[in-house]
Amino acid sequence: MAAKKKEEINLTDNMQVVNEDTEKKVRIRSKLTSYNRWGYAFVVPFVVVFCVFSIYPVLRTLYLSFTQYKGFGTPKWLGLDNYIRVLTDKIFWQSFGNTWKIWGINIVLQLGLAFLLTIIFSDIKYKVKGLSIFRAVFYLPNIIAATSVALLFQALMDKNYGSFNKIIYDASIKLNKTFSFIPRYKMVDWLGDKNTAFLIIAIVAAWMWFGNSFIMLMASVQGIPTDYFEAAAIDGANRWKVFGKITLPLIKPILLYVAITSLIGGLQMFDLPYLMVRPGNQAYSSIRTAMMYLYSFGFGNNRQMGYASAVAYILFLIIFAFSVAQFFLFNRKEDK
Repeated sequence: MAAKKKEEINLTDNMQVVNEDTEKKVRIRSKLTSYNRWGYAFVVPFVVVFCVFSIYPVLRTLYLSFTQYKGFGTPKWLGLDNYIRVLTDKIFWQSFGNTWKIWGINIVLQLGLAFLLTIIFSDIKYKVKGLSIFRAVFYLPNIIAATSVALLFQALMDKNYGSFNKIIYDASIKLNKTFSFIPRYKMVDWLGDKNTAFLIIAIVAAWMWFGNSFIMLMASVQGIPTDYFEAAAIDGANRWKVFGKITLPLIKPILLYVAITSLIGGLQMFDLPYLMVRPGNQAYSSIRTAMMYLYSFGFGNNRQMGYASAVAYILFLIIFAFSVAQFFLFNRKEDK
């Protein structure tokens, strides 16, 4: 009997312990539930703003791309007519080709200069001091408003009053006096000639953005353990082998990010060409980008919001396709 009573007492004690643990868990869950409710309350404003200003415009643009709409009145359903018109418009493809031409020169100069600076500043043999100062100087053009940059270079490249032409002209006169076989420089309308306007815009864009690429590449290089570089230096590897065998493979994720963001930004180029070369200029057709083409229909005098929406989605699909292709290309190289 005594043994049974002890067992019953132990069972009741265990039940009390279990009940107390259950009550604690219930209290903790209730507290977590109340915390979660407060979390939802903090998240709701962001979700509402995101849906109103991001999700709704995207869906609205998709709907308008299938309609005829001038910004007012009731949209008229057209189906795929706008998309067929975009794909068969020679001016759109010319503008798209101009975008690739400007972006191609820009990305070569931008990444080439960023790579060169990364090699110099990451080389332990050089031991360049003052990296933070150089980073600030290189990144400075990126924080200047595109409007200011466009107006600055528009003034510098002016045919008659630009400093660039003036410097070259004065230098050619001095050289001509010393060496008579060197001809005097003739003023060039850099932004008025279709053969040079796109080149100037590409160089200015590269100057604006190479600092951003350099900072990201340099940050990825600084994340590589220094033991690799020291071991390579002991083995007698030159800086090009170190960069090709150690640095480049380890910074591929950041390089992929830079390549994709540069592609997206390049295919959306608008501000520099639009501000530096105005309509009516002889070179306008050679620098008109896809975004400028879209802008002319979306916000120009002959407003066609439905057609502009179709152009926007065509550009989105093209950018998405090239971004996916870049992603798989980098991953394939990395697997090898």
